[in-house]
Amino acid sequence: MNSTVNSSRAVQNDFKNVFIRNFIVVFFGITINYINGIFVFIFSRSPVFYMESKYILYIHLVINDMIMLTITVTLHVMVYAAPLVNVSVCCILLLLGTMTARNTPMCLAGMAVERYIAICKPLRHSQICTVRRTYTLILLIWLVTFIPELADIIILLVTRPLTFFTSRILCISLNIYDTPYHLNRSMASNVLFLSFVWITLIYTYFRVFFAAKSATTDAVSAKKAQNTILLHGVQLLFCMMSYVAPLLEINLVPLFPSDRSKIAFSNFLVSNILPRFLTPFIYGIRDQKFVSYFKKYISVCTVKVGLVS
Repeated sequence: MNSTVNSSRAVQNDFKNVFIRNFIVVFFGITINYINGIFVFIFSRSPVFYMESKYILYIHLVINDMIMLTITVTLHVMVYAAPLVNVSVCCILLLLGTMTARNTPMCLAGMAVERYIAICKPLRHSQICTVRRTYTLILLIWLVTFIPELADIIILLVTRPLTFFTSRILCISLNIYDTPYHLNRSMASNVLFLSFVWITLIYTYFRVFFAAKSATTDAVSAKKAQNTILLHGVQLLFCMMSYVAPLLEINLVPLFPSDRSKIAFSNFLVSNILPRFLTPFIYGIRDQKFVSYFKKYISVCTVKVGLVS
């Protein structure tokens, strides 16, 4: 009798923990996407932003984060609600999720370069950072992040029978891309991507830093650009947690075996949710033009609500 009661309580506690974790993830996912959605709406309704490369790059980062968050939260909930997923469907979800996750550091690098050109080469900024080149850069970012994922799928087609794609599996990357070829490809591309982004951020930060010391440069704008690039670095550090998280779990779980799920959940929040929470603040809320249009949007909504009531 006692064993039955204890098992029943254990099931209830497990259900409670799972519900709380999924609620937190979904709540933050919806909240961040709602805030980002407001900025996308403001951008789409304000042609003044269409001709400036920094706003185009920012809104691309926002949309990219919204896609990434939606897929990541969906996969997190599916692990508990519907753990077994068709492999083909899982591959598509992982493809989009991984591409958008890799897009973020590349976008940060592109935005840092744009700020560097605006501060250090102001007379050539309008010639270099054209709208057409900005969209070309965005297309190039998606192409560069797609190539490694395409390589993973090709390796999977070569190493697995076709029946594998019709089977059902727990939709986790390591459950599908588990061959030594996948691990070597992942390690090589991660080092290449992150090295490129860090070198870009460090180079642009110090160039803007020295430009801020120059008497010929707008010190206020240079200081703001310097802080923006520094925030990009902080955001990138959190994004890198997605690469460090597996190592943390491997080392922490043996020390705290009873807290394995808590460790995994904490890693998920820090590496996937928190970096996307920073995006609206780095450019959106810190940018005076965006803030002015945001206030207009809020005031219009307030007036409409008042008229309805």
